[in-house]
This record gives sequence, C-alpha cells and structure tokens, in this order.
Amino acid sequence: MDILPATLRDLGSLRRIEQACFLQDAWPLLDLIAVLTYSDVIRLKAVNGDKMIGFIAADPRPSEGMAWIATVGVLPEYRRQGVARALLLECESRVIQPRIRLCVRPSNQAAIRMYQEEGYLAVDTWRKYYSDGENALVMEKIREA
Repeated sequence: MDILPATLRDLGSLRRIEQACFLQDAWPLLDLIAVLTYSDVIRLKAVNGDKMIGFIAADPRPSEGMAWIATVGVLPEYRRQGVARALLLECESRVIQPRIRLCVRPSNQAAIRMYQEEGYLAVDTWRKYYSDGENALVMEKIREA
C-alpha cells in the first residue's frame, strides 16, 4: 500500500469510496470536486496496486490555529488493516496547525478507538449532525509546537 496525493483524476474512485463508506452521508459530486481541487486542502489516497482503497482530506484553518479532518474513508474489504491509521498519520504530518479536529459517529467504535490511540480526545457533541439523526462526536488532538 502507498499513500499518495489525490487529484481530480481520482474523482470516480473517491465517489465509490464515499458511497461504500458513508451511504446516505456520502458527499455530493460538487463537494467531491471541491475537496480534490481547493488549493489549501490536504488530500491523500491509499492505493493498493492501481486501486484507490482509502482517502483522507484535511482543511487547514490557520486563523483558528487548527485543521479539520473532513473525511476519512476506507473500502470495507480493506478495513482493520491499518489503512485509515496510515492515512491519518500521513495527513497529520502535513498539517502545521497544533490542533486537529474531526467528527465521528458515536456508533463507529472502531474509529473512535483508533483516534483515541492516536491521541484524540472527545471535546464536543453535535446533536443530530448526520442525516439519520445520529449525533457527531467531535474529537481533537493537540500537538506540541
């Protein structure tokens, strides 16, 4: 597996990952185009051979002293093999802000455990954030400057 920068050429593969991972919460086409083209966004893909198997995007917000990880997705057949962690760690290495935040479903215990193992702590809950009414757990990691 390799972690590489993602580009607009990855649009079709990213769309498949979003739909496989997030069902009703998958980003619409215009959001996918935006995440692959906005200049400040950190966007990385995990590839196995020539197949994109995972994706992560972070939105640096220098004025807030933080970055938001907007999405992390790994195809179901590649989960629990370290792909999400590899994407997360590589993404973090490219973020210069000291604080990194993300949202995760409270029902996604595997992801929450991984984030906790990597130093993220729960800092907030956003009520009825997801389309099915589930809350979002906001997690944050503060790194030494």
